[in-house]
Amino acid sequence: MTNGSDIFTEPNADPDTLSNLGPLAAMAGIWGGEGLDVHPVAEGSKAEPYTERYELQPIDPQTNGPQLLFGLRYHTHIVRPGETATFHDQVGYWLWEPATTTVTYSLAIPRGQVVLAAGGARPDATEFEVTATMGSGIYGILSNPFLDQSFRTRSYRMHVTIGSDGTWSYESESVLQVSGFREPFSHVDRNTLRNLAPPTPNPLAPPPKSPA
Repeated sequence: MTNGSDIFTEPNADPDTLSNLGPLAAMAGIWGGEGLDVHPVAEGSKAEPYTERYELQPIDPQTNGPQLLFGLRYHTHIVRPGETATFHDQVGYWLWEPATTTVTYSLAIPRGQVVLAAGGARPDATEFEVTATMGSGIYGILSNPFLDQSFRTRSYRMHVTIGSDGTWSYESESVLQVSGFREPFSHVDRNTLRNLAPPTPNPLAPPPKSPA
């Protein structure tokens, strides 16, 4: 990732992000699916179905000095079946670092919480997982005062499976310490997403070649 003490020199990067996403390549595009959310309620837990639209678009290569990252900017919007009011809204980035074969995932929700999670993966992996832990200064979890006091997220993981049928699936788990609950609560979301539209190439990507 770094070349000795040189933390400033940036590498030359292939501008075609879609060709350099490693295990994230199959996730680029616009997707939809019907998932299931198991979340805490006053009586214990509740399982609710949801409808999701998940858009992942390639960004230009990113550098931190010698560190090179290729990625997808995403927005997922979730509603209850048959409704239009937002049930869950989330933005962030999926990033691939070829030099360290690391997947990094960022998550931000408009209820006052951010997560940065990561995990290792082969470039051709069809399954990978990212994790974050409360209190970590590297891959961690930050929440506003109410969430930290009432629904403290102790850990987070997201497991992704790339299907052989052109779909991809995820299972995310947030382990919560809910005020008034004796035991930690496992908040789980699962969905299988089907492609609705292809991705839009990143701004720096070369234009497609014209047919000969």
